Amino acid sequence: MDTLSREERSRRMSLIRNAGSSPEMKLRRLVHGMGFRYRLHAGDLPGRPDLVFPSRRAVIFMHGCFWHRHEGCKLARLPKSKLDFWKPKLESNRIRDLQKQQQLRDLGWRVLVVWECELADTDRVSALVREFLGKQTGEK
Repeated sequence: MDTLSREERSRRMSLIRNAGSSPEMKLRRLVHGMGFRYRLHAGDLPGRPDLVFPSRRAVIFMHGCFWHRHEGCKLARLPKSKLDFWKPKLESNRIRDLQKQQQLRDLGWRVLVVWECELADTDRVSALVREFLGKQTGEK
């Protein structure tokens, strides 16, 4: 049971900012170092993608493995307590992510998700980003 009222918990949670997390900053430095320029957190797009490349009609999401349920990842383990809260919460995050990504695709955007655990191998992420951003709109 939460020790705070619903209103107080909501107020405190609203103060937490998702932008600028350590994994996101690492990805941003990597992509910028590769020579790509981007917009941040475009509020006019579904899901507020972390990195937006308007001229390429491409977006990149930086997903934390726990919060976005990276299947098969050791960082995505469920907590041992309060499973009745965490399971539906994290599953709804995963479903929302898929819906927002599909909405972007329906609008003609290409979508790449980079997972927190993937940043351990920056060479691999660099290659993935270069291949993704090297494509022009409409290419497969």
